[in-house]
Amino acid sequence: MVCPGDQQAYSVAAGNHARRLEFVEQTQPRGYGHAVECGRAFVGGRPFLLLVGDHLYVSGLAKGCAQQLVEVAMTENCAVSAVQATHESKLPYYGAVGGRLVTGRKGVYEVSEVIEKPTPTEAEQRLVVPGLRAGHYLCFFGIHVLTPSIMETLGEHAASAGARESISLSSALAKLASRERYLACELQGRRYDIGVKYGLLTAQLAIALDGRDRDEVLAGLVELLATRAK
Repeated sequence: MVCPGDQQAYSVAAGNHARRLEFVEQTQPRGYGHAVECGRAFVGGRPFLLLVGDHLYVSGLAKGCAQQLVEVAMTENCAVSAVQATHESKLPYYGAVGGRLVTGRKGVYEVSEVIEKPTPTEAEQRLVVPGLRAGHYLCFFGIHVLTPSIMETLGEHAASAGARESISLSSALAKLASRERYLACELQGRRYDIGVKYGLLTAQLAIALDGRDRDEVLAGLVELLATRAK
């Protein structure tokens, strides 16, 4: 979670400055939304950049994925979540959004629905976005730029929930979409969930193939595959 001023956020997203790390402990296992709400004092009244800790991101541009999203948020002056077109077989792992393409903006959507880990039936009924391939939905990428009002919404959920009840970030984002302008943006890059089976292996391969040792990695993979084929 990063929440300096706009220009500083841009620099942090670009990786240009070393920053002091602060840790806030979530003392109760009450879900992702509660974990975010624990950072309320750190955020204060400022927009903030939120990244999921068990995802790795590989940008398709010179700009990092976080920097791409921060630039969209600064331009549009509202909350923005990164999304990635994802096959319906992966819906049990992610929150997903529905909405419509913003006129004149490629890959930017006005969010109208947010559902955490929807079933394929729910997705087909409520989350179809024109232009996506059949069976694909806009699932969260794992990076958000959020306005401080999300903390108020999370606080409301926490106050009305039981002491041990889980607090969902997706539910709070759904309410945010009904209260203020909230966008989703497809980034030039890919997210890799290292929490799923072979996720870490897939992420490591993606990063290696995107780096300067690409040819060496490819040669090693070809050699491995040839050996296994025997």
